[in-house]
Amino acid sequence: MREMSAFIYTPPSTPLSVLYSDDHIVVADKPSGLLSVPGKGGDRSDCLINRLRDVFPDILLVHRLDLDTSGVMIFGRTKPAQGFLGQQFEKRLTKKIYLARVWGEVAEDAGRVDLPLIVDWPNRPRQHVNFETGKPSVTDWRVLKRGNGETRMKLTPQTGRSHQLRVHMLAIGHVILGDPLYASGAAVDFSRLMLHADSLKIRHPDSGAAMSFSAECPF
Repeated sequence: MREMSAFIYTPPSTPLSVLYSDDHIVVADKPSGLLSVPGKGGDRSDCLINRLRDVFPDILLVHRLDLDTSGVMIFGRTKPAQGFLGQQFEKRLTKKIYLARVWGEVAEDAGRVDLPLIVDWPNRPRQHVNFETGKPSVTDWRVLKRGNGETRMKLTPQTGRSHQLRVHMLAIGHVILGDPLYASGAAVDFSRLMLHADSLKIRHPDSGAAMSFSAECPF
């Protein structure tokens, strides 16, 4: 597992990938290893929103992806758009689909993880299952492929807790490969966290039309 005190931020030089933009929203494909927003300290100022700000100076944050997760992120370009999108996330009106490679060959074809999560304060930023103080957290999953000691899965979070997919997969005995916080042994020995925000469905803040965006999975 990664010791946070020893963590050195080395953001990738991946070219900016804008999936869609108009006067109200910007959708981008965040690479693994790049912060969504600036971290603490001058050495962590390079992040997706700052890179996008060079092209879209009015860009506003709506949600985040973990440092190690890649895939679809949406931003607002006006305060009303930011608020409209934020409400969709808060009220669980968005549909998010992730792809993951996990340790071991999952026996069942599909299932649901319903385990409450809360920050593990002595080991933050790690989260953990806690039935007394945890917040409701639900993830639906489906097996896409098995083989060679691992499973490719489609993960559909019904809630949006920090590290939800990572902790839920750990809890069912199939940690996400390459996870620097939760994996150990051979499961951590991968070039990146094998978790990708594959698609996001929202309603457009101006037209109200349903729109779906996807980013090609790099693994």
